[in-house]
Amino acid sequence: MNPASHISSYNLFGETAELADVLHVETIRSRSALHDWRLKAHRHARLHQLLFLTNGSGLAEIDGKSQPIPTGSLVNISRGVVHGYDFAPETRGWVVTLTSDLLDHCIQASEGVRAPLEQAAILPLPPELGALAKHLFDEYHRQDFARAQVLRSLAGALIALTARAIFEADSANHQRAGNPLFTRFEEMIERDFRKRRPLTDYARELAISPTHLNRIAHQSAGQAASQLINERMLREARRMLIYTNLTAAEIAYDLGFSDPAHFSRVFSKGTGTPPKLFRKKVSEA
Repeated sequence: MNPASHISSYNLFGETAELADVLHVETIRSRSALHDWRLKAHRHARLHQLLFLTNGSGLAEIDGKSQPIPTGSLVNISRGVVHGYDFAPETRGWVVTLTSDLLDHCIQASEGVRAPLEQAAILPLPPELGALAKHLFDEYHRQDFARAQVLRSLAGALIALTARAIFEADSANHQRAGNPLFTRFEEMIERDFRKRRPLTDYARELAISPTHLNRIAHQSAGQAASQLINERMLREARRMLIYTNLTAAEIAYDLGFSDPAHFSRVFSKGTGTPPKLFRKKVSEA
């Protein structure tokens, strides 16, 4: 294990140039074959990625956990999620990469679609999604009249059907989708989890009481609102301990802690393991 000082953050597998379009579509082979069918762990700061594996197989490393990708799989990777792939040679399928701007354009906050999409997921590929991904790939590589409009429309349908597939695969989402306040709260956590904001700040921004916010969190996710905030911070801490060589103190400061010892106590309580021991166990696994 050779972690870097920071988690590699790419706009597209191994690239740092801006996307020419609001989306990019390519075959799994086109990039993976250049790297011996292995793509090292990285993340995209402002991109959402969907992988459609139609033939072959692989392993996905998602936030430090290895998961199989069998034939006929859909992989959803939201922005910020650390991921890498190890494909069997000659694996076939498509990779669709969408900008955050395009997602924001396609998704209305009140419709509850964003919450399922924020989950990293590997699930069976619905036939209609596979067909739509192929259609999008074909359209992307043509230069027909109204290409941009067609691509945006197809991408909107792809996003919605992906959210539906994740929603239907995870019964917990049936509760989450019903409350737009909870969706807004999740978005605020993602935006501010490094700021160590107290729960009262979140409640004030939502124009509700902390008690009401806790009630919504329990109804939607089965946890207290403060737990959800803390879990997002812990998830990022685990990522940084696995994928960077930053010290525990440096990670603490990055995550908004003024006292590294306080961070260590919070991390230990949340994971059952102190930060340094967590990193040691991962490196020896």
